Amino acid sequence: MSAGGDGLDSLLATPHDGAYGEMTPPIYQSSLFGFSSYAEFEDRMAGRSDRPLYSRVQNPTVSAFEQMIARLEGAEAAVGFASGMAAVASTLFALVKPGDRIACITHVYPDSYRLMERMLRPWGVEITYHTPEAFEAEPELLAGARLAYLESPNSMMMEVMDLRAVAGHARRHGVTTVIDSSWATPALLNPVALGIDLVIHSASKYISGHSDTVAGVVAGRADLVARLRDLTLPLLGAKLAPFEAWLLLRGLRTLEARMRQHGRTADLFVDRLAARPEVTRVRSPGANAVPGLRGRSGLMSVEFAENVDIPRFADALKIFRLGVSWGGFESLVVPAAITLRQAGEQNAPQRFGVPPRLVRLSLGLEGAEDLWEDFMQALEVATG
Repeated sequence: MSAGGDGLDSLLATPHDGAYGEMTPPIYQSSLFGFSSYAEFEDRMAGRSDRPLYSRVQNPTVSAFEQMIARLEGAEAAVGFASGMAAVASTLFALVKPGDRIACITHVYPDSYRLMERMLRPWGVEITYHTPEAFEAEPELLAGARLAYLESPNSMMMEVMDLRAVAGHARRHGVTTVIDSSWATPALLNPVALGIDLVIHSASKYISGHSDTVAGVVAGRADLVARLRDLTLPLLGAKLAPFEAWLLLRGLRTLEARMRQHGRTADLFVDRLAARPEVTRVRSPGANAVPGLRGRSGLMSVEFAENVDIPRFADALKIFRLGVSWGGFESLVVPAAITLRQAGEQNAPQRFGVPPRLVRLSLGLEGAEDLWEDFMQALEVATG
């Protein structure tokens, strides 16, 4: 696997090699940084120096994380945030204004949808929703749009798109492209190399990998990242904290190995589920499903036949847990029927078409055979 032209394993294994030979960047748990002279202080305030000033806008530990993400994505720059939604909101509010239109992927992450519908639309931003097929085959749908907001695969339905083709359509219409690439991580996909302008990660997921951190990050074109740094990072204040950045750096060191394990378990499930009569469809894109995708992550969805009692299935699981989020060491299930009960979701246009018998699986780092045995015993209970 490669990222930004360098081997991903090599990038992740490179030690920090700081002033004292430390392998890991230290935690700079300080809210502010002092200056030794008037001239040094003036240079920083005038933008002639990039020396740390105040941790709401810049912190050395956070900077180390941002630099590594930029390298892994092959991006010009990156900026960290306090959560994935802080990254999404800070990006959209920095790049669109009242009167603009966002062309958004269908079945987008529910809180991204709520941000657009409950905050951006009342603010005067138009949002239109389009399938991956429409983004690929109908370039004119981007005419007049300010921004294309993408996921590949998208939430719950796991539909993928040809990002290179969509990026080409967007460039011809002068549209900025943004993708939430949390599913793939830099280990499996580098959207910047396919022409996408900005890549968002909910770093709480696979990048952290330990279910102990909430964070987000945006990587891509230097001018767009600079706009986020100048506008929404300091003024909305959703900065990434140094301790969380340190945890994320720890998570990145094992990203490649973890993604390989998630992928192997997912491959096992995909192969075996295809032969099960209780399962009508498996949604799990793999390597080369679309250009640039190098493998399969552990997040997938399955659709159960009518004879499966989904609540009984969920309650019978012993290793899998019921819970939101994904990308950690633990395995989780989320029935679509539960997510559709959230306020406003039943009639949400972007949610139309999500089968009520769909269940999302996040395959963790437990033994693959143990997970399969747990899945099968729960399925037996649910069909008995």
